[in-house]
Amino acid sequence: MYELNSKLKKIEPYDPVEGNYQIRLDANESFFNINDNLKDKIAEAVSNVQLNRYPDPMAAEAVKAFAEYYGIPEKSVTAANGSDELISIITSCFLETDDKILTLSPDFSMYAFYGSLYELNVETLPKEASLHISIPKVISYCNNNKIKAVIFSNPCNPTSLGVTKQDIIKLVKNVFCLVIIDEAYMDFWDQSILDEVENYDNLIVLKTCSKSMGLAGLRMGFAVAGDTITTALRSVKSPYNTDSISQAVCGAVLKEKELLEDLCVQIVESRKALQEEILALSKKYVRLEKVYDSVTNFVFIKTSLSKELYERLLERSIAIRFMGSYIRITAGTREENEAVVKALDEILGEIEREDQV
Repeated sequence: MYELNSKLKKIEPYDPVEGNYQIRLDANESFFNINDNLKDKIAEAVSNVQLNRYPDPMAAEAVKAFAEYYGIPEKSVTAANGSDELISIITSCFLETDDKILTLSPDFSMYAFYGSLYELNVETLPKEASLHISIPKVISYCNNNKIKAVIFSNPCNPTSLGVTKQDIIKLVKNVFCLVIIDEAYMDFWDQSILDEVENYDNLIVLKTCSKSMGLAGLRMGFAVAGDTITTALRSVKSPYNTDSISQAVCGAVLKEKELLEDLCVQIVESRKALQEEILALSKKYVRLEKVYDSVTNFVFIKTSLSKELYERLLERSIAIRFMGSYIRITAGTREENEAVVKALDEILGEIEREDQV
């Protein structure tokens, strides 16, 4: 009888929130449907796709639009089927069995997942008690432990905290390993290192269209790196890794820079408003122990009631993300923010009264 190998036996499927809920604030998606703004342009782009032909292996139209959007050279950009594919390619091809890759904790779980899947030695460095990253500690750990690559998100999912551009440059300059910075949420902040990529031969920056641009349904991601790494990435990726429709829609949407930047500003304003409301709740209810100072599109909260709040909100058809001793709430529309804050206020009040009985 066939048996799975030991590493596959240990793997469990990714576990998103499942079910139909009236309010979805669990996946850090944009609350704007870009199709509402660009329906005609998207329809035109799709109508011109020749579905009987294989897609452009280099996704030239999407890459050009991406490079122009960020003001970087096209030759530095590689397109992929979301950032997840890029993480998979990098961990499987740029590292070899038993090489050491450093992840930080807490951070995006897929870094360690792919590292383990490709039989790397995944080492994890805990963040400071404040959940900030100590760059001197990361540098020291990399250089003293023969680390071949370090990968983390900036700003961080799930903590919502960020590392400055100056500190990222300090890291890249002072380690002997590959540095992969996942900037999935950097459009909501102003500390990107994209314009520095060509200055370093050990740096890869990952970007996605899923967050600020509201294209999570397309699965388009990009890696930005110097010539040597970019050539290698383009060589080892699957030839037709992004489909023609995604390429066409991505290319059309990314040309609308003014619109996308305006929507991004509105998302940040929504997050600020949500954060202020939850901070106000934390002063009313001590069980909301800490509300972190976000630079993303979501709010991260430490609370001993995380599981209970998550479950009681689901009962009210509101989905947020449960993360152990924390909850993560994506900024939504004004009405969605008001609904989740009102529900939290009511639930915390109920729990407080129950505790007094």
